[in-house]
Amino acid sequence: MKLYRMITSHKEKAHLPPGTLVYTGDAPPEKPRLTLLKYNRDSFEEISLEHLENVRQHVDGNSIVWIDIAGLSDVKSVESIGLDFGIHPLVMEDILHTSQRPKLEDYDEYIFVVARILEMEHGTLTINSEQVSFVISKNILITFQEYPGDVFEPVRNRIRNGKGQIRKMGTDYLAYALLDGIVDNYFVIMESVGEETEVLENDLVTRADESIRQRIYSMKRLMINLRRSVWPLREVISAMERSESGIITRKTHMYIRDLYDHTIQVIDTVESLRDIASGLLDTWLSAISNRMNEVMKVLTIIATIFIPLTFIAGVYGMNFEFMPELHYRWAYPAVLLVMVGVSVGMLIYFLKKKWI
Repeated sequence: MKLYRMITSHKEKAHLPPGTLVYTGDAPPEKPRLTLLKYNRDSFEEISLEHLENVRQHVDGNSIVWIDIAGLSDVKSVESIGLDFGIHPLVMEDILHTSQRPKLEDYDEYIFVVARILEMEHGTLTINSEQVSFVISKNILITFQEYPGDVFEPVRNRIRNGKGQIRKMGTDYLAYALLDGIVDNYFVIMESVGEETEVLENDLVTRADESIRQRIYSMKRLMINLRRSVWPLREVISAMERSESGIITRKTHMYIRDLYDHTIQVIDTVESLRDIASGLLDTWLSAISNRMNEVMKVLTIIATIFIPLTFIAGVYGMNFEFMPELHYRWAYPAVLLVMVGVSVGMLIYFLKKKWI
């Protein structure tokens, strides 16, 4: 989320009463897409719903229900979901205000979590950041996303195929699995950035032009965006582990601790890559400085060689009447030979001194 976008989104909500629902993202106006996954140990059902008012009838106390809502620009539709499931207006306000930093708020009947999905554009160092909000209750997990498409497909496949423990566990484990998918995607981004770092290091050896500098600055901006998303997420996961709410069970705490460790690894990698990016910029500046020094050295040598030549030419350009060399037949070629000899002698001297 770029800084100007965050400022603009706050400006759009200025002077409005608390709890006023205003979508502050960039998605075009369209109806949200709603997918409902309902499962338990023995059964699984996946439903795509066009009418949001029919959601509640699919919820019962015998199954875990994951309601995934993609698209927030239709405020009325999103608000109807909040009313159906008793979500506080301030929580709905945060869901629609899509420049939130990752956070966790523990309510009596549910836990509200905000995280950010990051995706790198192919072949570039540009990262797209999307807010995803979780409302976690005993048997229901609702996720709110700005756009269709996410990093949760492996989790959906595990539910569909009944692999692992996910269909034996509750919504707290499902929330853990989704957050784990987000963090795993951070590692994918880190790998791409690491590869780009190696390419930049190799390019710096052969050339240090303006395009390299632009790529280094793009990497530094990317690291800032990553850091802004990952650092608060560490506190979110730590708060989940410490939560005394009955929604987060003791059995899931072990998995959340593992997720916390993964988040720390991402943070360490981000900090390392930031240091490398700063080092690359210093290397680029040194390469530019060395190149300038080489140019100045060549120009200085040329100027130094021409100093005695200019002196000789100046002496014989004074046009005094009584200069005996002016009347010698071979004076002109002799002076030229002296100039060449001085130039060659100075070059030999510079080479012996290893100045060139």
